[in-house]
Amino acid sequence: MESISTLTENPKILVIDDEEIVRESCLRILEKQDYQVRTAEDGIKGLEILQEYQPDLVLVDLKMPGMSGFEVLESIFTFDATIVTIVITGFATVDSAVEAMKKGTYDFIPKPFQPDELRLVIHRGLERRKLVLETIALRNEKEMLREHFAAIVSHELKSPLGAVQQNLYVLAEDLDQKLSESQKEKVQRLQKRIQDLIKLINTWLRVISVDIDNIQDQFQQISLNPIIEQAIEIIEPHTVRKDIKISLKVQDQISEIEGDEGTLTEAIVNLLTNAVKYSKIGGKIEISTQQNGDNVQISVSDDGVGIAEDNISFIFSDFYRGNNLPEGERSSGVGLSITKRIIEAHHGSIHVESELGKGSVFTINLPISEQK
Repeated sequence: MESISTLTENPKILVIDDEEIVRESCLRILEKQDYQVRTAEDGIKGLEILQEYQPDLVLVDLKMPGMSGFEVLESIFTFDATIVTIVITGFATVDSAVEAMKKGTYDFIPKPFQPDELRLVIHRGLERRKLVLETIALRNEKEMLREHFAAIVSHELKSPLGAVQQNLYVLAEDLDQKLSESQKEKVQRLQKRIQDLIKLINTWLRVISVDIDNIQDQFQQISLNPIIEQAIEIIEPHTVRKDIKISLKVQDQISEIEGDEGTLTEAIVNLLTNAVKYSKIGGKIEISTQQNGDNVQISVSDDGVGIAEDNISFIFSDFYRGNNLPEGERSSGVGLSITKRIIEAHHGSIHVESELGKGSVFTINLPISEQK
């Protein structure tokens, strides 16, 4: 988990400018606002102060002798990307300031500047810093909750249920000759419900355990068409149950990709399973592949119930279940979120187009392997 800075009660500001009048002006204006302010006359000295001072915001002159403002900015981004940077620029370097903003600088202020102009841009910059740090803190808190949830689910739920299941198997065998048929049916229902609960817990754990780094460690050169054929075989029992026909339209000659066969198979199985669940009996599903430039595209389309426009932005979220699941179908709400993580681990993307009552099209884009 990444360590993060926190915004101090008296925010720290560093001014790096080779003009003494600019440094002194910033110092006088900002110290009146209860800011802690340090200054440096060049980029090298500024970066030395940066290491030990760890400011919340840095004002950088783009045009300085020796180390350029762009080099200073790059070093700041490398040191701590959450530090807000604002460039000080003269009329001749406005274009450079815009270029710096494209590379991650928050804003710029032209020389000469009024005190209120400086205060305003600093205030906005520190608000940005606060939001960035809060976002990182929330992300880290979410990750901690995931880890704790995994421990609770695994040890406090899964283990006891596993013990109950095992004892129930033994008890059912011991009492086999003593139970009536009605009692045996009740025991079987108990076994089935416990089995369903354990399956649900394993699904939750799967959501939490998708490790992008571990997936990428398994990468090798693979072809997608055999993976798709294997995924279709895996979900065939479900298609037979609902009398759903799957048509396969693959481009014969598509480049290999660098990826992990097991997780990619899982991702495509999830998409096909989702298509089956949300299709009506006798529906049709089509899966196709084609190469577009440096990407391979996989599409899974169905003529099922579709997704309401208001719900599309939520479908890749953990545990989200649509409101229009056909009768008799069940969903854990994790298949698409797992799929999204797997595809992103392969440096790809996934999106959906859908219309309520007319079906959905899920499209995966994966980069092809670089030619060696």
